[in-house]
Amino acid sequence: MAAHEPLIPRHGGYRRLKSFQIAQLLYDLTARFCDKYIDPRSRTHDQMVQAARSGVQNIAEGSQASATSRRMELKLTNVARSSLEELRRDYEDFLRQRKLPQWERNDPRRADLIARRPATADDVARWARDVKSGQCGLHGQQARAAPSTPSMPSTPSTSSTPSTPSTPPTYAEIAANGALVLIAVACTLLDRQLAAQAEAFRRDGGFTERLYRHRRRNREQS
Repeated sequence: MAAHEPLIPRHGGYRRLKSFQIAQLLYDLTARFCDKYIDPRSRTHDQMVQAARSGVQNIAEGSQASATSRRMELKLTNVARSSLEELRRDYEDFLRQRKLPQWERNDPRRADLIARRPATADDVARWARDVKSGQCGLHGQQARAAPSTPSMPSTPSTSSTPSTPSTPPTYAEIAANGALVLIAVACTLLDRQLAAQAEAFRRDGGFTERLYRHRRRNREQS
């Protein structure tokens, strides 16, 4: 144990987490997407927005909970990961039910969005306009030249036939596929986060273990 191990460790700071930033972006994008493409009276509309919100909220709550419970931090981070997986299925269903293509993992439009590192929904909207006008590509070429970029998703997505140049994509197709790209990135980051949290819990224990170490140190010093 470190000589000055705090009983309550540093916690929070979730706004600096890349996983939180992307999940928050997904929440904003999903709210826009559902208002535009999903019947507001449908259950799907509410489910998609709530799944996106759950991803954001549980990352934040897990970060706060780490002060006194590593176990709760793990649980809440896993809930966030599960919520984004649910959201992924909803976007995939949207494309499938409307017979719109889901882009292959190596599609240059996906790489282009990742390379731009969008921070706001407006950034993604600019990317969508570039895709629609055929001006998307430069960033994607740069991303393919550096496949080890930390933000690149590590797992392939299930996909159908990609759009061809003779079939210009609709904005609905672009928006849903863009969201799927960001979900893949967020899930990859959360998988890494969960692995790191599990290792920290295994190595250091939680609040109970820290309290025991503090009491033992106090007895030894008295």
